[in-house]
Amino acid sequence: MSLSSHTPTLDLHSSALDGPATARGTYQVRTFGCQMNVHDSERLTGMLEESGYVAAPESADARRGEVDVIVFNTCAVRENADKKLYGTLGALRPGKDANPGMQIAVGGCLAQKDRQTIVERAPWVDVVFGTHNIGSLPVLLDRSRHNAEAQVEILESLEVFPSTLPTRRESAYAAWVSISVGCNNTCTFCIVPSLRGKEKDRRPGEILAEVRDVVDSGAIEVTLLGQNVNSYGVEFGDRGAFAKLLRACGEIDGLERVRFTSPHPAMFTDDVIDAMAETPNVMPQLHMPLQSGSDDVLRRMKRSYRSKKFLGILEKVRERIPEAAITTDIIVGFPGETEDDFQRTLDVVEASRFSSAFTFQYSIRPGTPAATMDDQIPKEIVQERFERLTALQDRLAHEENQKLGGSTVEILVAEGEGGRDAQTRRLSGRARDHRLVHFSLPEGITDAERPRPGDLVTATVTHAAPFYLIADSALVDGTAEQAALGPERFSVRRTRSGDAWEAGVQGLDAGGSCGTGGGTTANGPVTLGIPGLRRA
Repeated sequence: MSLSSHTPTLDLHSSALDGPATARGTYQVRTFGCQMNVHDSERLTGMLEESGYVAAPESADARRGEVDVIVFNTCAVRENADKKLYGTLGALRPGKDANPGMQIAVGGCLAQKDRQTIVERAPWVDVVFGTHNIGSLPVLLDRSRHNAEAQVEILESLEVFPSTLPTRRESAYAAWVSISVGCNNTCTFCIVPSLRGKEKDRRPGEILAEVRDVVDSGAIEVTLLGQNVNSYGVEFGDRGAFAKLLRACGEIDGLERVRFTSPHPAMFTDDVIDAMAETPNVMPQLHMPLQSGSDDVLRRMKRSYRSKKFLGILEKVRERIPEAAITTDIIVGFPGETEDDFQRTLDVVEASRFSSAFTFQYSIRPGTPAATMDDQIPKEIVQERFERLTALQDRLAHEENQKLGGSTVEILVAEGEGGRDAQTRRLSGRARDHRLVHFSLPEGITDAERPRPGDLVTATVTHAAPFYLIADSALVDGTAEQAALGPERFSVRRTRSGDAWEAGVQGLDAGGSCGTGGGTTANGPVTLGIPGLRRA
């Protein structure tokens, strides 16, 4: 579980078309959980700004009542998610006492699950809303303020597709675009279907319109987002819709990188592999959740594929896209997992040679079938298996990264990717296969020549670690070494995304989006999810 704060700045009021209005107060949005939650928080932030709220200064402390509205977008997937939330809410009680006008709102998956329990355990919470009605937040805040009592509104089905809501995007150069919400699977460890509902697919025209819109606003990378992206189209009867969508993204001018997450192995078809291989701007990267290498465990998980099918998909992907980096999710210690089951997982991991893996120790998710299964594995056994798995995966990742030594990488420069960049004097970004790359700048580079977030840098890998690559080719000294590296030693391509990022930093109007009339910031523009009519 992760926690992040979104603090962009822009004044918008009741209508995006009306332009700036007097600020109603300051806000913070804090996000727990997955990419879907991060994307939902972009919507929440956009709605708050459209309603006239402005981002609280970074120095503002809600525990001292220095924020007018604080919103928690929660996750219910991991064990103890409620303890983390209620502990955080408890820490805000003094701030509420210091500033009785401060409003606290809780939304997302945990709110959908716990509902009235939240205000019973934390009576100082003002608003509780679920996953199906995030668009209700501004109205619920107003209603709570007017009625001087908590407002709890949880819907059982989707009120409005989230992508129709105003959005404050986190990045000027990369964007999430949701293609579906919800899930039709019944994995026994997962609570998502009961909290986000059955899968609802957007129409292809709406998705492509949003992709074109974010590209027009400066983005050069888009990630298509869904609980099971490759089941996209089932709702409207086109099982080939996802492959068609990838190919259609390849025809959008200015879109240089397309990614997607996450597919389901049971529904992963050859037409998607073909589309990936034949569409130049679809990146050579695939996140394919394994969960377990044991067929018996997969059966108890209700994962409708087996290890042979999983490995067959990887083989086909690598045959068509040899440079593809494949990542995965793995759960250790699922109820009933034997030592033999776990060894099968190690065997599949060894055969798969993932570039990285998100590894999890199984934890009980209340409300899921697995929570009441017999043979829950003792914590000490789960921990020991987890350590063996991570040691294996770290070794494999290091070996795979070492194969890239001396290779040329194109890096999309990112903001805030490298935690130690200030100390190492490197910048960081993602290669085409999504590997993290830290790179050095040439000695004596001027500010005008320095790459900006959103620009593209070409460099040569000089060192490999398990979790990242180092590209210090710009510092290579000596004529022979420089000649050997050639033009790949270091080069910068300045992009529209870099321009948009720079305009945001300088507070300049880099052009409105979707009729908002608002400028971009370093954290991206406020846009409407579905654009209006486009004019030639």
